[in-house]
Amino acid sequence: MSEHRIAMVGTPCEIMAASKLQYYTDSPIDVKLGLFCMENFSYKYFVNLLKEYDLKMDDIEKFQIDKGFVSLLLKTKETVKIPLSVAKRIIRKNCNICVELTSETSDISVGSIGSDEGWSTLIIRTEKGEEIVNEAIKQGFIESKEFTESQFNLLCKIAETKINKNLENIEKREFLARPVLYQRNKSDSSISNEISESEFLDLRSNVIDVGACVLCGACEYACPDNLITIDDTKPRMRGECPDDCHACFTVCPRTFIPEDLRNDNSKAIGDFIKVLSVKSLRHTQGQDGSIVTTLLDYLLTNKIVTEALIVDKQDHLAWKPYAKVTSDIDEVVKSGGTKYSVCPVFKPLMDMEEGVN
Repeated sequence: MSEHRIAMVGTPCEIMAASKLQYYTDSPIDVKLGLFCMENFSYKYFVNLLKEYDLKMDDIEKFQIDKGFVSLLLKTKETVKIPLSVAKRIIRKNCNICVELTSETSDISVGSIGSDEGWSTLIIRTEKGEEIVNEAIKQGFIESKEFTESQFNLLCKIAETKINKNLENIEKREFLARPVLYQRNKSDSSISNEISESEFLDLRSNVIDVGACVLCGACEYACPDNLITIDDTKPRMRGECPDDCHACFTVCPRTFIPEDLRNDNSKAIGDFIKVLSVKSLRHTQGQDGSIVTTLLDYLLTNKIVTEALIVDKQDHLAWKPYAKVTSDIDEVVKSGGTKYSVCPVFKPLMDMEEGVN
């Protein structure tokens, strides 16, 4: 067992990768805080899009997606709005086959859809998540109020819209022989048989080369021989897979999903215990009421976890995301806010286990 107990923050695909790591390996990830996510953007293409508005990434203080626009709050305090109809051309290809809005395999999901301004929508999914939220309320980290029926219906409607739109995309891809394995309805025994015959070459042909890779880095992290490297483009193999190793194919969020983790798409937001509107009583930075920051503060302060796995933006390259593990709440606060781009989120776990600072 690992001496580390990690609280992870991630998008639906990253949370699914974490869930598969928990399911198949001895993972140090103990608490999963999932984000609501419609899609993410290519960092490179975002830089090019901003040029059309005579802007640079370094001009931007904060991103927000709301009411059909990507709103950019500039450091000059001006706001520039880019219609989502324009921004959609820079969406990463793999996002068009994602049917999860609310990180369904997390312990707690957080987003803004449905709640009043300044509040967050919080979905409690597990007993562990319920205990965390109840204690965070009791200790004065957050406050809560009921999530109304109309708010819940709005959340489900938007989730269903994503499901239906992307199921159409999946059907088109399958017709063109571009597989979407994670949506296959297979038994666990059938999945086990598939895994036993699959290695990196199968991952490359079925996920990476067909534009389904989410760039999470789970394959790189799980490789026992450190043969996989992942950069801003896609995972690459150095050398050959050893006999009878299927780790990369097993943990990828875009390969077959075990029955215990699978939603048949009949439940718009997956299984849950309760949905609340919540607000932070400790922090004001970040997005969605700073709830993710506040929950991490609660978890670290109470030593429920030893570290948090978070995504920050690089100092030398504006808004370029990178993942890190930290136990410093000041670093957690600094990292608050969605980056709307992706990075290999599991890479810091490799450094942690190798003792790299």
